[in-house]
Amino acid sequence: MADDTGARLPPDEEGTPPEKPFEEFPLTREEYISAMTHFYRGELGRADAWRSRLDPTTNWAVVTAGGMLSIAFTTPEHSHVTLLLAVVLITVFLGFEARRFRYYDVWRSRVRMMEENFFIPILRRNLVSPREDWRDYVAEDLDRPTFKMTLLEAVGMRLWNNYLWIYFAVLLAWIVKLHLHPDRATSPGQLVERAEVGPLGGEVMLGLVILFYLAAVWLALGERGRTEIRGIERAPKREQWKR
Repeated sequence: MADDTGARLPPDEEGTPPEKPFEEFPLTREEYISAMTHFYRGELGRADAWRSRLDPTTNWAVVTAGGMLSIAFTTPEHSHVTLLLAVVLITVFLGFEARRFRYYDVWRSRVRMMEENFFIPILRRNLVSPREDWRDYVAEDLDRPTFKMTLLEAVGMRLWNNYLWIYFAVLLAWIVKLHLHPDRATSPGQLVERAEVGPLGGEVMLGLVILFYLAAVWLALGERGRTEIRGIERAPKREQWKR
């Protein structure tokens, strides 16, 4: 249909109803369930991808510790500093892993929110979500993604689950190295004397090592009992994501 000038009228002026915008269409039950299912699969895939990135850094730390132990005990002439360097490198890997764990936890938290409030009610045939506002939290996190734990919390969790035991293995090897090489120590004072590194005396090095391990144990104990399977959401800062 055209007007007096011959110009073609838009569809709504030709008698054809204009299409409604997407927002005005009601979302059916089937569409909602289908969208949530695909969204869940996507978030689960992201969580799995980041979870798979955690193991390599732990493996690097174990291999590094083993290699440094092998070098340190090859001959009496090799310095105990090799084992202190192993501690430094392991700490670097711990930093990498803690950062990756924080990213993994972003997707894991969304997955848990959907499992608790969408899938559990379906499985129980009781279609009432434990939290009425869970969709708002997920939508807000999609719009403005945020970490759900601090870096120190992530470091503490990785220490408690993996790295603390690697550190203690290196510490034991360091003490044995000081005791055995270049010959057997006959007194604790001799062990302390052998711990010196360059201008830093043995007492200073021993104090630094003790402070480092006390800090590591403190961080690990602060996150004890919390794993990626259960317990993470018990912290007050995370209550909005799981109560």
